[in-house]
Amino acid sequence: MSIQRNKTRSVKIGSVTIGEGHPIAVQSMTATKTQDIDATVALVNLLEQAGADVVRIAVDSKKDAEAVAEIRTQTNANLSVDLQENYRLALAAAPHVDKLRYNPGHLYHHEREKPWQDKVRMIVDTAGEHDCAIRIGVNCGSVDPAKKDQYGEEDSISPMLESAFEHCAYLDSLDFHRFCVSLKDSDPRKVIEVNRRFAEKRPEIPLHLGVTEAGMPPEGVIKTRIAFEQLLGYGIGDTIRVSLTVPNHEKGLEIESGRGIIDDIYAGRVRSVVDFDTNKLNIISCPSCSRVENEAFVHLAQDVKEMTRYAEDHAITIAVMGCRVNGPGETDDADLGLWCGPNYVNLKKGPEALGAYPYDKILGELKSELDKLIALKTS
Repeated sequence: MSIQRNKTRSVKIGSVTIGEGHPIAVQSMTATKTQDIDATVALVNLLEQAGADVVRIAVDSKKDAEAVAEIRTQTNANLSVDLQENYRLALAAAPHVDKLRYNPGHLYHHEREKPWQDKVRMIVDTAGEHDCAIRIGVNCGSVDPAKKDQYGEEDSISPMLESAFEHCAYLDSLDFHRFCVSLKDSDPRKVIEVNRRFAEKRPEIPLHLGVTEAGMPPEGVIKTRIAFEQLLGYGIGDTIRVSLTVPNHEKGLEIESGRGIIDDIYAGRVRSVVDFDTNKLNIISCPSCSRVENEAFVHLAQDVKEMTRYAEDHAITIAVMGCRVNGPGETDDADLGLWCGPNYVNLKKGPEALGAYPYDKILGELKSELDKLIALKTS
């Protein structure tokens, strides 16, 4: 296919540059506990050997940031850190990485009285001092609450765009331009729309593409492919992540799938006609990452997929989330949601909490609620 890519500006991330016609970079994220240095280094190396251009590591505490400093001494991979809910960790992590990722919706969790602009200025100053790029990462389930309140519940895209535009304008005002943006949702159709609308207004800013909580292969790859075909095929996107729920030793599949999708698109091998069937059961699950508080989450997601096969012809969405970051907010839009803690799994019906159950009891509770929902929809 002859694809005319958007003329975005270049953003250097370590030894890789995205935008301005450079090859589309493929990224992934570690799923180990960051403080388990040996395991994290091994996974970083696995991903790099699989062809990852950038590897992201979650930093949720000062000890995590200290671990990143040691990880840096043991790998030459281009590293990005996910600042999660504590923006101040940028100070400790930035000297050891190539990119800082922050979520505008998470800036409200600490120092609530401090304006978000002051927090972002600190991140920008830190990035500039330590030669780091920045990613403004906007997610459907953790949108800036001030923006979300301005729109109806049925419009999840406008708050994401408003937040992204606002933060881009602020970084511009600080004369910092070494940044990219991501706008992610678990629905590939929304990913397509939100990124197209952003690219129309800010075509010069590189975009990081991804379908968050895409789920397990092969469905997770198919969902992602649908979004990427419609975006990359129209020249939108400079770096990608395929987010799959897989065990650590299979994380290289994210890179393999991403490169395969890119190659197929440029060769004209597209499958968008297979459009994701929203009239059937849709299981959303987040990628395994270092925020997962119990590794049983991956097996639970697989068990949910198997147990619910009998309901595959019903238009019901079940979300399986692995941690407190993605769990509470990003299950709200699902018919039934599970978000997994260290010892218990929280069961939800839309935004309504139904209770917390041990891992060995949750499937039975989920089936009971699923049966009620099927009976209600077919009555």
